Amino acid sequence: MGTVLNRALTAAGHEVVVLTRRPVGPDEVHWDGRSPGPWTGAIDGSDVVINLAGRSVSCRYTPANLRVMMDSRVLSTRVVGEAIGAAARPPRVWLQMSTATVYAHRFDAPNDEAAGVIGGTEPAVPGYWSYSVDIAKAWEREQERAAAPHTRKVALRSAMVMSPDRGGVFDVLSWLARLGLGGPVAGGAQYVSWIHDHDFVRAVEFLVDRDDLAGPVNLAAPEPLPQRAFMRALRTAWRVPVGLPATRWMAEVGALALRSDTELLLKSRRVVPGRLLEAGFAFTYPRWPEAARDLARRRRGGRRGTSGPVRASTG
Repeated sequence: MGTVLNRALTAAGHEVVVLTRRPVGPDEVHWDGRSPGPWTGAIDGSDVVINLAGRSVSCRYTPANLRVMMDSRVLSTRVVGEAIGAAARPPRVWLQMSTATVYAHRFDAPNDEAAGVIGGTEPAVPGYWSYSVDIAKAWEREQERAAAPHTRKVALRSAMVMSPDRGGVFDVLSWLARLGLGGPVAGGAQYVSWIHDHDFVRAVEFLVDRDDLAGPVNLAAPEPLPQRAFMRALRTAWRVPVGLPATRWMAEVGALALRSDTELLLKSRRVVPGRLLEAGFAFTYPRWPEAARDLARRRRGGRRGTSGPVRASTG
């Protein structure tokens, strides 16, 4: 997501300062994601702060990894909030990454910001799934607590951002589909929520410009769909006729081989963008089949760029 936003904002002619643990370019500044330092100068005087920091969730959910996932999100949010609070010229808006995983595993109805069910207590799901919800709630709570009275705060409850960049979720799913392994997993009834990278950038622009929007906002396309239909459309985009199905135990083996966790495959994330739609945001790619075709076309042609008009400091 950072790559997508940085590319789009830079292409639009805006000054982007990237906070990173491994700076290599002139517009990159070192930080450790947990303590103040010279990087706070990039916050003071910025128009917008977008904090995307957090250890990847594509890993085995060991106690150590779960602890790092929690700390990397909570501590980075805390220190960004402290920097904003101490700034002589604080940013007018702080977009803080969160996750659509905060919502409950469900099939019966979609989750929006108003009526959505927060997860963590669902019956008949693995107990450790609640830790992902705990991380999401702690992440958002840290932003809420930050003493930043002159800065509007928005929590981005984002679904999976689909872009043609290598190493992203679309890349991994496309690899499986092209190998003929992109069939339904454990029946495929679990819902997949997603957002096209162009719409992700446009939604960020929209939220920056709309001074009346604060608090949690779902960044997800308005039409989530069951995993079996999601993968069918992806196979069609890649012109792959069949995809082998996988049972739950096969998913466990595959997740182990990929050093990932089955929650990413099996949790039903039926999330819709209630607040964005109510505010008048129009999705360019509301439906997955058209989005998948565009992403596959761009991947084949090596075209990955997007654009958008925001000046930001990103974390």
